[in-house]
Amino acid sequence: MTLTRYGWHQWLAITLIIVFIAATVVYFQWWLVLIPLFLLWLALVSFFRNPWRTIPQDLPEGMMLSPADGVVSAIEFLDEHETVDGPAILIRIFLSVLNVHINRTPCACELEKTVYRKGKFLDARTDESAKVNESNTLFLYANGERLGIRQVSGKIARNIVCPTKPGDRFRRGQQFGMIKFGSTTELILPRPDEVTVHVKNGDKVYGGLTQFATLIPVQQG
Repeated sequence: MTLTRYGWHQWLAITLIIVFIAATVVYFQWWLVLIPLFLLWLALVSFFRNPWRTIPQDLPEGMMLSPADGVVSAIEFLDEHETVDGPAILIRIFLSVLNVHINRTPCACELEKTVYRKGKFLDARTDESAKVNESNTLFLYANGERLGIRQVSGKIARNIVCPTKPGDRFRRGQQFGMIKFGSTTELILPRPDEVTVHVKNGDKVYGGLTQFATLIPVQQG
């Protein structure tokens, strides 16, 4: 278990503040305050935890892993989505403040571009939040076709981190960013009639581990 580099300045600042307060507590010998102070530090820093994970590799062709930790909150069939230029299936994950908030790629892919949109900061558990909240969309290429990942802010989460650039290539399950303090992450796949979803609403999923969906590969030639 480590702490993610995407939030190092926050968890370092939290640690320094707690150390300063702890030094004051020790100086005045308020020993009983040390226990809740330590628990507070542990709770705040744990949000930035980055658990070690062994990404499964020997998977069926077209298998997509979950792009985030959390609970599946929606599975939608869409007539059109910009990331795939056509019909799509969208699987949404709700991340509470207790979840690991690091985002991962579902398969080996290449980034075409990212599109950031300003928006509101409604509660991420509402359906409307997915439509109007601040978001960052990754347009990805995998096996010659497009797919997408969308990071959406929530009421508490107001900091989307995605230090990527067009042309970046990712391994299956590779970290590419995070959303801080509660949010949603969406995976958008093309050809919905040829996608087998392996999760359902309410399922707990883990980024880079849970087998999320299978997209039947396009036949070449």
